[in-house]
Amino acid sequence: MIIRAKPESANYSQSAGPPSNAEIRVCQTLAELRDLKPAWDRLLSQYPHSTTFCTWEWLSTWWSNFGSGRQLWVLAFFDPTLDPDALIGLAPLSIAKEPMGWKSFRIVRLMGDGSGDSDNLDIPVIPGYELCVSRSLAKFLLASSSKWDMCLFNTMPPDSHVGRTLKELLSTSPWASFCHQTPASLIPLPRTWDEYEQRISGEDRKNLLRYRRRLEARYATKIYRCTSQVELPTIIEALFRLHQSRWNTAGQPGSFADPRRRAFYTQLSAELLARNWLELWVLTLDGEIAAVQFAFRFGDRVFQLQEGYDRMRSSDRPGYVLRGEILKHLISNGVCVYDFLGGEDPYKARWGAQRRSYSQVHFALKNGIPGLWLTMNKKFGKGKENMRATLPPSVWQALHKVNVALRRSHQ
Repeated sequence: MIIRAKPESANYSQSAGPPSNAEIRVCQTLAELRDLKPAWDRLLSQYPHSTTFCTWEWLSTWWSNFGSGRQLWVLAFFDPTLDPDALIGLAPLSIAKEPMGWKSFRIVRLMGDGSGDSDNLDIPVIPGYELCVSRSLAKFLLASSSKWDMCLFNTMPPDSHVGRTLKELLSTSPWASFCHQTPASLIPLPRTWDEYEQRISGEDRKNLLRYRRRLEARYATKIYRCTSQVELPTIIEALFRLHQSRWNTAGQPGSFADPRRRAFYTQLSAELLARNWLELWVLTLDGEIAAVQFAFRFGDRVFQLQEGYDRMRSSDRPGYVLRGEILKHLISNGVCVYDFLGGEDPYKARWGAQRRSYSQVHFALKNGIPGLWLTMNKKFGKGKENMRATLPPSVWQALHKVNVALRRSHQ
């Protein structure tokens, strides 16, 4: 059922610009959300910071595999002075009870958050409507506060229009908020491969050529991008096998030990390939898959999510060679950014990656344990001992349990 929340006043003129408040329609099922897809696609075509993580393809597939136990709560924003079906913003949310220390709280998250698979989660908006959508979102959540205890909006990109505006609104009463940054990495790509080579070390310039030539001398070598639904299952299974082999050898379970994640990648690959967004690259040696890189493209940006290589051939550096050839291809095809997503591992810097950050926007009403915890975090920051000395022991223990549970939920 789609629930409509009317703005406080609809007496706006188009010449006056965006209204103060938008009309909100609440989608609670994927079927309702699917009906918005044409308008959703138009919205993303106008939002300058759209990514694959904002699309129906990503979010609906994620929900089908990881949404169990959560309630869909997607807010679609419309300008009442325009076409009633002209979508101006979309807040894909969900809500669920989650254990936080000694009790459970009703947590609102951005749809796609909670499994560790999604980055760049955002609230896309038509330029010029940032304040309207942010204000309408805050008012809606305030009016619906009986349904939730805390909002955790994680991995929002630093250039998120609503993210920035929302943080300003949350700095006033009745909100308690705590916003912090987590690291990410990306490579701004130049116009030519020669320019890119000047950004990496002389040793790496030599190694990219040397290891490629050595592979070609030792094996029948082939590097290609998957463009066929027929070959997709074989390549995805190779990704699972190669990735798991590396982590299992190190005594770790690996990302693809979870059958839900395997199903997610399998389904997502087909969806992205159908839109020509999939950047699934393969390196074969004597006809056997030795390295796979799973990435996807949106506009002039490519996001690299997972990879795997044959550890028995690690001395041949198949993963290293594959990434170099992918970067060369992407540069020649006008891609401007190769995004490593979360983390700032040393190997990323070796490829010329620069540090960026995601915003974690956490907020609640000031009254209650969640609001008190956020207020204390904002006040004391990392001064945990100051907080312990200031608060009564029973309150400190309760807040400490919430803090531990929240940190675990972000891992």
